[in-house]
Amino acid sequence: MATRYGASFEEIAALLASWGEPAYRARQVWDGLYRRRAPLEDLTDLGVGLRARLAEALPPALTARHTSTADDGETLKWLWAGADGASVETVLMRYRDRATVCVSTQAGCAMGCTFCATGQAGFERHLTPGEVVEQVARAQHSSSQRVGNVVFMGMGEPLANYDATWAAVVRLHDDLGLSARHITVSTVGVVPGMRRLAREHLPVTLAVSLHAPDDALRDELVPLNRRYPLGEVLDAAGEYLAASGRRLSFEYAMIGGVNDAPAQADALARRLRGFSPAAHVNLIPLNPTPGFGAPASPPRRVAAFAERLRAGGVAATVRRNRGTEIDAACGQLRTRHAAGADSGRSAPVTMGPRRGGS
Repeated sequence: MATRYGASFEEIAALLASWGEPAYRARQVWDGLYRRRAPLEDLTDLGVGLRARLAEALPPALTARHTSTADDGETLKWLWAGADGASVETVLMRYRDRATVCVSTQAGCAMGCTFCATGQAGFERHLTPGEVVEQVARAQHSSSQRVGNVVFMGMGEPLANYDATWAAVVRLHDDLGLSARHITVSTVGVVPGMRRLAREHLPVTLAVSLHAPDDALRDELVPLNRRYPLGEVLDAAGEYLAASGRRLSFEYAMIGGVNDAPAQADALARRLRGFSPAAHVNLIPLNPTPGFGAPASPPRRVAAFAERLRAGGVAATVRRNRGTEIDAACGQLRTRHAAGADSGRSAPVTMGPRRGGS
């Protein structure tokens, strides 16, 4: 059975034609779901009976198992279940005049990054293009601000599920109306996928998760590095830069006593200086996970690391983590929900803003 955001325009048109509906109905449905970004039940230019019939024939692919809202009310996170029960996470970050959605491309992840909650929990399956697009659409339904940015930085490695990831990118661009420049695809260094991305027609932003300035440490933190060493990853990033002309983003989780020393900042700057001014490093304070013992780097050490990079000729900023109190980092809500189920405790359906102190 086709799902609501997995069905193509042609499939929706054929379904409606089989019911004897006029041809223009398909465009009404498609424009409502994508151009207007409205829930199916809100498409009032369709009759109530037709909406009900469509809802039955084209069900959502994802069912909300748990919804969390951060204290400021501006960050929301969903834990979804696929039709087979696979767990999927999505985060909506709302700002004054825009919204960003962080989507998952896999249920779980096979990359095994040691500090990542998703990697610690293992891999379930790839998501379909419709499941990825549905995350964005349903986040938009919960936001008064228009979703203008989508980042493929949730659960999973997007380039390990390349075909579905790119199909979702194309639909978000062509049908939902997102600019390619406002779509970011993240990778821990799947080199063949990076090179393939360089040949695509849409100049999305590429974000490469480094987390270490040398192969010895990166082998420990990012096991994929043993297959695609840092030099190969950076060469592929250079190919993408040459092909797309888009600024490269490099992600770096700041782990206390592991990768945050001044000498490591200098080594990273030497690695990336050749990309300047087309490279930017996002320093991300580590979100603690039960399966990884090291702490986050202290704020002063993160700031010093950023200054060291800038002094070495590489642009750097410190990302402000949002939604830490609702386990908004990749894989955390899924892990906590699973732990609650395993212990026989039921997880709450909704966590609203808390009152009083933190």
